[in-house]
Amino acid sequence: MRSKQEYIEKAESEIYKTYNRFPIVFDHGDGVRLYDTDGEEYLDFGAGIAVLGLGYNDPEFNEALKKQVDKLLHTSNLFYNVPAVEAGELILKASGMDKVFFTNSGTEAVEGALKIARRYAYNKDGGHDHEIIAMNHSFHGRSLGALSVTGNDHYQEPFKPLLPGIKFADFNDLDSVKELLNDKTCAIIMETVQGEGGIYPASEEFLKGVRALCDEHDMLLILDEIQCGMGRTGTMFAWQKYGVKPDVMTVAKALGNGVPVGAFLASGKAATAMSPGDHGTTYGGNPFVTAAAFKVLELFEKRKIVDHVKEMGEYLTKKLQFLADQYDMISSQRGIGLIQGLEFSMPVAPIVSQALLEQKLVLISAGTNVIRFVPPLVIEKEHVDEMVEKLEAVLKSQL
Repeated sequence: MRSKQEYIEKAESEIYKTYNRFPIVFDHGDGVRLYDTDGEEYLDFGAGIAVLGLGYNDPEFNEALKKQVDKLLHTSNLFYNVPAVEAGELILKASGMDKVFFTNSGTEAVEGALKIARRYAYNKDGGHDHEIIAMNHSFHGRSLGALSVTGNDHYQEPFKPLLPGIKFADFNDLDSVKELLNDKTCAIIMETVQGEGGIYPASEEFLKGVRALCDEHDMLLILDEIQCGMGRTGTMFAWQKYGVKPDVMTVAKALGNGVPVGAFLASGKAATAMSPGDHGTTYGGNPFVTAAAFKVLELFEKRKIVDHVKEMGEYLTKKLQFLADQYDMISSQRGIGLIQGLEFSMPVAPIVSQALLEQKLVLISAGTNVIRFVPPLVIEKEHVDEMVEKLEAVLKSQL
């Protein structure tokens, strides 16, 4: 087996960087713990960026994947397969939506959602000049389509020109949305809880106001639940907490518990907008990934994961608020369930790095000055207490 440094050097020379990586090579995980190639143990409060909802090495989940590997991995979408039908049935039941399209990632789910919006508008008038309203400080992915509705100039600048007809309003400011409306507007896309933008939940007034505008003007409401969906807020999907149903929803991350699978779902008028051939995928919805999605959805229901998140979310909120009250460097605490943020009056990168390297605590940031807490949904109070103790040790060293 190669040394940690050999793996790092090989990756640096041969693999494109997604992000600048920390000097850690993880080897395996168990529950809410990760273990590196040197045998060091880490408490994980990042969950692979909100992906490992069931945590690591879950026996029932692993067994389902092993069984599917021995049966069938792929056939293409020229044919039906059992796991896709069963996974589709469960996610539609959980969401109350009418149709689902399985993708390979969250970004691809956003692409499909945007195409539904454009197709719906085209079906009405045959035009090609329709506009979509997105939100400032949003994040929807890195493909050109998803990037076009991501409200961050830093991400967009090197890749312009992007999709035409995209306008940006301010999140939680209904008047700013109304100012952009015209007879060409066909959809509004937003995260129910902004993640990368700093863990900002939509206000009930704003979300209901946007829904009302979409109804009044025959536009589609697209809610991006790639990070905040799948139980993370204490309801299966964050919009269910508000009682505001979207026309189109995107989901990924925790849907596969580490297996790359996403989906876009549509209801009502949006569910019939697309025709066969309007959108396609080779790998999307194959037997292996949908077997993973089916098992995740089944275990969420069987283990009452959403109820557990409600309990743990309240406990995490209380503990994070305690830290915010104790340390002047923390300016605010916000979030819902197990998607929480602490905003600092300074960049958090040194805190995140020190927590990882010295305290063996995995945290991730949201922007430059927010620490994001998106642990596995199976954490217990003892894990929250341990996290707070480790983080507080770092914060004291910063004084």
